[in-house]
Amino acid sequence: MNLNKRTFIRQLALATGLATFGLAGMAAEPLKIGLVLPLSGPFAPYGKQIENGVRLYLAQSGGVFSGRKVELIIKDDTGVAPEISKRAAQELVVKDKVDILGGFGLTPSAMAAASVATEAKKPMIVMNAAASAITTKSEYILRVSHTLPQITAPIATWAAKNKIKRVYTLVADFGPGQDAEAQFKKTFTAAGGEIIGEVRTPVKNPDFAPFLQKIKDAKPEAVFLFVPPGEQTVAFMKGFAERDMGKAGIRIIATGDLTEEDVIDGVGDNALGIVNSLQYSEMHNSPENKAYVAAYYKAYPKDRPNYMSVSGYDGMQLIAKTLEKTAGDANGDKFMAAAKGMAWTSPRGPISIDPVTRDIVQTVYIRKVEKVAGKLQNVEFEQTAAMKDPGKQ
Repeated sequence: MNLNKRTFIRQLALATGLATFGLAGMAAEPLKIGLVLPLSGPFAPYGKQIENGVRLYLAQSGGVFSGRKVELIIKDDTGVAPEISKRAAQELVVKDKVDILGGFGLTPSAMAAASVATEAKKPMIVMNAAASAITTKSEYILRVSHTLPQITAPIATWAAKNKIKRVYTLVADFGPGQDAEAQFKKTFTAAGGEIIGEVRTPVKNPDFAPFLQKIKDAKPEAVFLFVPPGEQTVAFMKGFAERDMGKAGIRIIATGDLTEEDVIDGVGDNALGIVNSLQYSEMHNSPENKAYVAAYYKAYPKDRPNYMSVSGYDGMQLIAKTLEKTAGDANGDKFMAAAKGMAWTSPRGPISIDPVTRDIVQTVYIRKVEKVAGKLQNVEFEQTAAMKDPGKQ
């Protein structure tokens, strides 16, 4: 072999090695996921549950998606503070150079960050915020939680079918509450029901006493309720019981936020018998959920799994499954194209991403609070399968 030929072969081998090294280097680049969550203040339980679900899925997957080690970067937006949420999202994109944004416990947070996702062309996975309009604010937003119209329409239909004719509505005065109120009125009145009164309460620190008395004086057959789950649900239920409104013949019908697992023990036996609608219950009877609940309690023995934790878990599932389709490429446009129409079986049941609205399609369950083995639980007894967001129809 002459010298020129040997030199050519060495150069070819070196070039091939460098190319291989470059591809390996690219494959080894970490996948940075930035979460914006309320981790302090009154809505801190939201962030905790979402983070728990995120970390549980990461642990089960070995912390690697499509050959890329996942790095989580988490920022606290303190709750209803849009300016903080937007700044946190900007820092994650500009300073931390994340590939994907996620989290967003409340609607004002998600709305504020939407423009950041658009400008940076970063996928943004909404893991709780529930106003219908959120996904219309950026072509880069995907939602794995729910919308308030989506979980409200089924309980309105159930109420009308079960001889509840006169209802008073009470909702928190922000996007999700307004969505819930509008959808309940639309569905309930179309089925022949009557709204005899309505009130909107402040998002932060409402005093329910005057509202409760007004409702009691109106003598409805039921009150439809949506307030942010947590301290407010406990406070409302306490005031409802103190005024003997149940004894006065007034029932509570609600979205399942009212009795979700993180607060139901705080509400106590006052929750018994409440009929509500939501996409997840700890009692959901499926192999996937039984495995999820067992794993959750093993990882977080002091907490109960709720719908927010499942949204965190499914948010990571969506990212992992989408990257399988893109061979690990998190480019915003490629990621969004691959995620549309994605379908899988969640602990809550079958779910998919609507390819048009980028919102979640899922089963919504009608549940009743009962004691099961001495523990307050939401027991499912009816369901609406493949429910899309009626707020966009």
